[in-house]
Amino acid sequence: MTIADGESPLAGPLRAWARGIYPDQAAVELLISHATFLHRADFTSRFISSSASGDGTGLAAIDWTAAITALDADLPCSGGEQRMLRLAASLSDGIPVNLRDALTGIDHCGIQLFVEAVLHTAGRRNSS
Repeated sequence: MTIADGESPLAGPLRAWARGIYPDQAAVELLISHATFLHRADFTSRFISSSASGDGTGLAAIDWTAAITALDADLPCSGGEQRMLRLAASLSDGIPVNLRDALTGIDHCGIQLFVEAVLHTAGRRNSS
């Protein structure tokens, strides 16, 4: 497995952790595709824990509750970054999000990423 240009080394372990659970896969792909949080040490060091499965596969999990708690307290983010993190946390962990605020405040690319994540969560995955 190779890492795509600019993709975080955490992408593979996060995908391995989420494998088989559509909402978790969608949330992880949303964060990977958004290409912000997995490149921020203040996020990865605080909210992502790594381990290995029994067969040695690297796994990484996001503590969504802690990330959103920090977002509300002291995690510096732009408005768009906040919205994408809240949407991902809602998909994966069921954390409530204000869709009116989130969807009216993200750019075209962000909307496309979110639509793909919603379709994936519902089991209507892209075949690629």
